[in-house]
Amino acid sequence: MKRKPPLPRLNFTLLTGLLLVLATVATTRAAADEELSSEERGLQIAREAWEREAGYGDSAAEVYMLLRAGGGQEAQRELRLRSLEVSESETRALIIFDAPLDVRGTALLTHSFTDQEDNQWLFLPAVGGERRIAGGGRSGPFMGSEFAFEDLGVQRVEDFTYTYVGEDTLNDMACYVIERYPTDSASGYKRQVAWLDQEHYRVQKVDYYDRRDELLKTLTAEGYQQYEGQYWRPKKMEMHNHQNGRSTTLEWKNISFDNGFTARMFDRNAIRSAR
Repeated sequence: MKRKPPLPRLNFTLLTGLLLVLATVATTRAAADEELSSEERGLQIAREAWEREAGYGDSAAEVYMLLRAGGGQEAQRELRLRSLEVSESETRALIIFDAPLDVRGTALLTHSFTDQEDNQWLFLPAVGGERRIAGGGRSGPFMGSEFAFEDLGVQRVEDFTYTYVGEDTLNDMACYVIERYPTDSASGYKRQVAWLDQEHYRVQKVDYYDRRDELLKTLTAEGYQQYEGQYWRPKKMEMHNHQNGRSTTLEWKNISFDNGFTARMFDRNAIRSAR
């Protein structure tokens, strides 16, 4: 009778050693996290989320906006969003309204910086001119929505100070919870509480508190999809205002990267001829 070849034997010594190494690494990381102050831990989480999103180059998307009033009335809008990483310290974004006709051609241009105040300009075709959004004006509502102008800029790490609150489960996902406090004294918010999932550091929910420290709005994001093997974008975002009962929903589609955008396409002349 032909003998069967012996089964391969596991090197239990090597396997045990590997498991001990992995356990030691995990324990060391956990101990290092515990040594951080709540402020340092909150900043660490914010930086990790930022670094995972940086380096996309440029992106574009079509967005459907639905505005709901407290009494049930609804209004619909269609817009496009373009963004460009000009450098490590500057990002530019352009929002262009396509419908309905009364807002068609309206455009918002944002220049975000890591070392200086953001610049924003709103172009209104009805008056044939643009106006700069600055200071306290950035806390106002954008085009009648529940999103403020300051919500539409790039949320840079340097725009906030942070505190680590703890961990929570949201939508069956383990999340980090951090508080972030705007460094801009003209912000309409005293603080924000953000939930980021522990696996990908994606924002799942944000509670916004007004200057009186009362809950003002809640942002939720869902339907995340990954692009280019790295960058996550939600399919749907909703901002609900607890104080006036209104809400705004954004639904994203046709998201693309590497569109060949240039900085010139995001200068102040671009918003007057946005198409």
